[in-house]
Amino acid sequence: MTVLTDIHCHGGGGHAFGETLEGTLAAAAAHRGSGTGGVVASFVSLSLESTRAQLDVMRAAMRRDPSILGVHLEGPFLSPRRKGAHDPAALAAPEEPLVSALLEAGDEVLRQITIAPELPGALEAIERFAAAGVTVAVGHTEADASLAREAFDAGARLLTHAFNAMPGIGARAIGPAGAALADERVALEVIADGIHVDPGLIAAMFRAAPGRVVLVTDAMAAAASADGDYVLGTLPVEVRDGRALIAGTDTLAGSTLTLTRAIEVCVQAGVPREDAVSAASEVPRRVLGLR
Repeated sequence: MTVLTDIHCHGGGGHAFGETLEGTLAAAAAHRGSGTGGVVASFVSLSLESTRAQLDVMRAAMRRDPSILGVHLEGPFLSPRRKGAHDPAALAAPEEPLVSALLEAGDEVLRQITIAPELPGALEAIERFAAAGVTVAVGHTEADASLAREAFDAGARLLTHAFNAMPGIGARAIGPAGAALADERVALEVIADGIHVDPGLIAAMFRAAPGRVVLVTDAMAAAASADGDYVLGTLPVEVRDGRALIAGTDTLAGSTLTLTRAIEVCVQAGVPREDAVSAASEVPRRVLGLR
C-alpha cells in the first residue's frame, strides 16, 4: 500500500509541531486529511532548552498518533549566510557537547538532522549522528561540491530542499546539488510548490536522479489552513495568497504545500505520475529506513 510520507514538515492546520501536544496532533491530523499518511515533524533552530521541551512534546504525540514518525532538526547547525527562516541567534556550531546533548534529548524520537558541512566539527558530527541511526542531510550551507562530497563520505545521505539555501549549479562550480545528483548514495528533497524551485528544474531532477528525488512540503502552520499572520520558531511570518514570507521581507518561510499538491505540480511539469507518487512515498521511507 502506498503511504504518502512527508519527511520535512513544520506544521499545518494552524499549528506548529512541537509547541503543544494538542497542536501537534492537530497539525498531523490536518496533513492526514490532505492524504499524507506519515509525517516527520521538523523544527527550526531553537535553543537547546526549547528543543528539549519540543522533543518531549513530540515523544508524547508519537505515543498517541502513529502517523508521526519522528523529528527532523533543521538546525541549529546551519550557515549564518544561508539561514533562511531561522533565527540567527539560535544557530550553533556542532561541537561535541551539543551533539551529545541533542542525541540524548532525541532518544527514540530524532530521525533526521540538517547540517552545514563547513561548520567547525561538522564532518565529525555527521559521522556521529549517522552512527546513531539518524539520517543526516546537507543543507543551509555555503559548501562547494568538494566539501559536500566529504559530507556524503562521512555519512550524509540526503540534501535538504535542493537548490534552496545553498549555492546553485554553475559551469565550473556545481555546488551541493550537483554533487548530490552525481552520487547514487544521496537522495534530494525538493519543495514542489512551483515557488521554491522552477517546475522545469524539478522535472530535470527526476530525469537526472531517478528513484532519488524526495517530495517534501517544508510546510508551516498555514498549510491546510488560511492566509494570515503566523510565527515560525521565533520569527513572524506573513502568509498571503498561500505564499509564506518572513514578515517585512522577501525571504520564504517554508510553504503552505501538501504532498498531494506537490505530486500534481510534478505531473504538470511532465513527471510521470508513478514517479511523482513514488517520490512522495517509497523513496522517503527508504531514505529513513522505514518499511
